[in-house]
Amino acid sequence: MATVLASGFSIVTPTTAEAQGLFQRLFNPENHRKQQERKRQEQLRKKAVSVKVAAPRYLNYSPDALKKVSLSPLSEKKTAEVQPTAADAETENAVAVETDVAPAAPAVLTEFDKGRPALKDLALRVLPEVGEALIAYYREHPDFVWIEDNGVTLKAAQLRKSLASSGKYGLVPSDYFVPLPAVSGLDDAARTAAMMRFEMEMSAAALTYVLDATRGRVDPNRISQYHDLPRHEVDLVAALEKLSTTLTVSDELHGHQPQNDHFRKLTAELERLKAEDDSAEQIVIAPGTFLKAGKSSPELKNIVSAISMNGSDALKQAHSETLAAYEGADLYGPELVALVKAFQKEAGLTPDGIVGKNTIKALVGETNAAKIAKVELAMERSRWIPENLGTRKVFINQAAFTATYTAPGEDPLSMRVVVGKKSNQTNFFYDKIEIVEYNPYWGVPYSIIVNEMVPKLARDPSYLDRAGYEVTTPGGRKVSSASVNWYAVAARQQSINVRQYPGRSNALGEVKILFPNRHHIYMHDTPAKNLFNKDVRAYSHGCIRLHDPKGMAAAVLGKSKDYVTSRIAAGQNEQEKVTGDIPVYVAYFTAWPEQDGNGIEFYSDIYDRDRYLLKAIEKTEATRAKARNAG
Repeated sequence: MATVLASGFSIVTPTTAEAQGLFQRLFNPENHRKQQERKRQEQLRKKAVSVKVAAPRYLNYSPDALKKVSLSPLSEKKTAEVQPTAADAETENAVAVETDVAPAAPAVLTEFDKGRPALKDLALRVLPEVGEALIAYYREHPDFVWIEDNGVTLKAAQLRKSLASSGKYGLVPSDYFVPLPAVSGLDDAARTAAMMRFEMEMSAAALTYVLDATRGRVDPNRISQYHDLPRHEVDLVAALEKLSTTLTVSDELHGHQPQNDHFRKLTAELERLKAEDDSAEQIVIAPGTFLKAGKSSPELKNIVSAISMNGSDALKQAHSETLAAYEGADLYGPELVALVKAFQKEAGLTPDGIVGKNTIKALVGETNAAKIAKVELAMERSRWIPENLGTRKVFINQAAFTATYTAPGEDPLSMRVVVGKKSNQTNFFYDKIEIVEYNPYWGVPYSIIVNEMVPKLARDPSYLDRAGYEVTTPGGRKVSSASVNWYAVAARQQSINVRQYPGRSNALGEVKILFPNRHHIYMHDTPAKNLFNKDVRAYSHGCIRLHDPKGMAAAVLGKSKDYVTSRIAAGQNEQEKVTGDIPVYVAYFTAWPEQDGNGIEFYSDIYDRDRYLLKAIEKTEATRAKARNAG
C-alpha cells in the first residue's frame, strides 16, 4: 500500500448508488435500461412544463395612413379626348374637299378642361383608396360636381352641411371639413386653381365619409389578435357617381351608414344623451373601491349617499333608521351591510354585501359622457359586421353575457352565457352555424394540453388515462398518456390527439353547436351550472357555454326541445346538420339595444376592449389632424 501511495496513485471507493448502477449494468441490463428510460421521461416531462402557448394579445395600433396623392394625371385629357392639332385639321379639311364631306366641328373646351392645368401641381393628403377613386372617377367623368359658373353650387352647400352633422353618427366633423375657397382679389388663373382645389377636396371629404360610415375608421384586426373581422370593400367610384347625380345629397351620403334597426336605435340614443343636461348632481365612488363587511373605507359615505339618491322608496323606507343614524363613519357595519344587500337584490345583483365593480356601477350609474362614449364605440363596431345580420341568426354579446336566437314569426330565445376568462378571451368574429352534436367528445385544444395538462402530467404521467381522456396518435392508435413524449408535443415536434369521452363529467355537457372556425370556438352545454347564477360570467377557455343548450339546439335545427332531448337520451355520439343559413355573431358591445323596447343597455368593459378601441380612434384622429395641418 505504501508503494502505491508513494507513486502518486489513489484508490477511489465507489458510492453505494454508483455500485448499484454498475451492478445493474453488468448483471441486470434490462432493468437498468428501464430505469434510464424512466429518468429520461421524467426529465422530458419537467422540460415540457417550461413550454407555454401564448394567448392572443393586444397590438400597438397602427392607424390608416394618409398619403400625398398627386392629381397631375388629371391635368391632361385621355388620349381619346386629345384635341386635334392644326395639321390634323388641314388634313381633315383636304379630305373633306375631295370626298365632299363636311369637316368635323372643332372640339369645345369645358370649364373643367380649362381648369385642368391647375391639377398639374395639386396634391391632396388622403387615404390611398380615396386618392385612387378621385383619379378613376374624374378620368371617366371630367366635369365639376361641386362647382358651376366658377362658383360653389347649392349641392356643395348641402354636402358641407351633411358632413358637419356627422357627429350624430359618432364620427368627427373636422375629418370632413372643407373651407370655402377664398377667391376675393385673385386673378383668373388663381381663382380657377382655388375652385379646382375646392372641387377635389369636397369629393375627397365625401369619399372619406363614405369609407368611415361603411367600414369604420378603425381596422379591428390591428387592435388585437382577438378580433377576426374582414374589412368591408367599398366602391368609392360608384359612390361618387351617385353623389354627382342625386338631388338629395344628405340622404345619399347618410345612406352609407348601417341601415338596420340596432344602428337606428343607437343613433337615437346618442341624440338623446347629447341633448340631456349633464350638469345634474353626480356621486362619485373612487375606482377600484372594494369593501367587505367589517372593513373600513372613506368611500362608505359616498356609497350610502348613492343608495339614498338611487334606491327605491320602498328600500329607503325599510332601512330608514339605518340611513338616519349614519353619520359618515368609515366602518362597514352589519346595518349598512344589510342596506347594501337590499340594494343589490333590487338591482338584480348577487346580494352578498360586497361592494365591488358591479355594485358601484349600479350605485352611481354612468355619466352621460361615459354613456356617449359607449354608444359611439358601439356604432363604430356596428360598421365592422354585416349591415344585414340575417333573418334567422344567433347574436352573442360577450359584454352582456347573453346569446339570442331570432327568426321571423318567432319569439326571440335569449339566455345567459359564460364566455372566456380575461386570460382566455372569446374572439370577436362571425360565422355560420353548421352542426349540432349530441353527447360530444371534447377534443382538447393544443393550448390547453400544453398550458394546463402538461404540468399535471409532469407530476402524474397516467393522469389522462385515469381522468377519462383518450390519447391517440395522428393515425388513430390509442396510447397511454405515460408513454407520450410531452415535451415533443409541447414543442410541436410530435402530434398527439387528446379527447374526453362523452358523459356527465365531459366539459361540453350533452350537446354542442358548431360553426367551424380557426379559433375553435363553439356553443355548448356545461356541467358547471352554478356559474350561470353569477353576474359576471367570464370563466371559460373561450367557448360559449349556454344556460339552455337544448333550447338553442332545437331553435337552430327547427325542431322541438323534446326532439333534442330524445337524441341525447339515446346516448350515442352523433351529429346532425343544420339546414338553412343561420349566421352567428360572437360580438362585443358595451352598449346595445334592449331585447324588448327601444332603450339601450350599458355593460361593463370586461376585457378592456373599449379602452383599446378608444386608443385606436385617438391615434386615427391624431394622424388625420397632422395631415390637415400639413396641408
